[in-house]
Amino acid sequence: MKTYSKSAALLERARKVLASGVSSEFRKYNHPHALFYTHGKGSRIYDVDGNEYLDFTLSQGPLILGHSHPEVLKAVGEYSETGQLFAGQHLKEIELAEKLNELIPSAELMRFCLDGSEAVQTAFRVARAKTGKNKFLRFEGHYHGWMDNVCWGISAPSPEALGSREKPHVFPWTQGLPEGVENDFIILPWNDLELVRKIVAERAAEIAAIITEPIMCNNGCIEPIPGFLQGLRDICTENNIALIFDEVITGFRISLGGAQTYFGVTPDLSIFAKAIASGYAISAIVGKYEWMQLIEQAKVIHAGTMNANNPTVAAALATIEVLENEQPHENMIRLGRKLMEGLRSAAAATGHAMLVEGPGPMFAISFTSLKKTADYRDTLMADKAKLGRFIAGMHDEGIRVIGRGLWYISAVHKDEDIDRAVATAEKVLKNI
Repeated sequence: MKTYSKSAALLERARKVLASGVSSEFRKYNHPHALFYTHGKGSRIYDVDGNEYLDFTLSQGPLILGHSHPEVLKAVGEYSETGQLFAGQHLKEIELAEKLNELIPSAELMRFCLDGSEAVQTAFRVARAKTGKNKFLRFEGHYHGWMDNVCWGISAPSPEALGSREKPHVFPWTQGLPEGVENDFIILPWNDLELVRKIVAERAAEIAAIITEPIMCNNGCIEPIPGFLQGLRDICTENNIALIFDEVITGFRISLGGAQTYFGVTPDLSIFAKAIASGYAISAIVGKYEWMQLIEQAKVIHAGTMNANNPTVAAALATIEVLENEQPHENMIRLGRKLMEGLRSAAAATGHAMLVEGPGPMFAISFTSLKKTADYRDTLMADKAKLGRFIAGMHDEGIRVIGRGLWYISAVHKDEDIDRAVATAEKVLKNI
């Protein structure tokens, strides 16, 4: 049995100077508490107590090349020697933009930011400016950052508490939100194209943008029903509405061109982050020229002292180079689906009703009698307490999985890693 005493002692020390001892809310919910890590290599990460974990969290998704990839670290080190930040332009920034322009269908023009939350707000600003409208339409359970106007509709006590599908009740995720900010958006259940059509027909004059995760990855891992994304594309085109894809998770992970390449649907604006730079802090808002020209013309202001700093740009270019050279996506899909099938078999063998859903490079598990989920409301029917026991059991056995049941596959995971995870899952399932 693993021990976590050194992490526990460091957490007590951290609590004296860091709120809750952490710098991001999600880190509080590790098992058995927030842990402290010393290093990571490939598909493994190690904590201060000397515990080794086969890692399927990949730092909440960014580490598509695994921990400490040598080519990324080398590129960052070499380019950092030329300077950290110029408050001006540099060659590799152009090279990165040119590469994203080549790879991503919607990336005619772009700007670099530091994280997904910031880039989402930039996209909203562009959409409002171009359309002259103020509201955005979004979907229950989709996460678009932690800013005030999107800090709603990502938690609920029960499916019933959400109320009607046409006029859902939205719950704030936090205290401290300004009064009236919930009027910035309209929220609907996902994967219901007819409902979107109905609401847009009634309120198109108000709606500047529709934003969606092209695969719903922050609650479950739910793929769009056939025709849903194209239906959103058509609705937006017909009604002077920006279609925004939040590709913070899907970008580079589902394909080098993101979900828009994978599904063949091109949005007006997109957000890329996480896997774009193997864990270095960079994001991008990319879009069609007709939308992004408002930033070009300074009609919409976008700024940031740390944007496109040398180390992050070098990390992104190195990540893309490795992905282009090694082309790991087909194998990531294969390994992910092998793991998914193995988990289904382990659950069946131990008498548990486990749902496993997703495209493969990322997928989610839940303990539910449902055979398929279509939206956030379906995910609320799962047994969260049982999932928590399973995740904790896997962690104690050296398998690290995100607490909400989301698994990530990297380019450096191997078949033997998948076999070990499946065998461990069956062992843990026998004891819960």
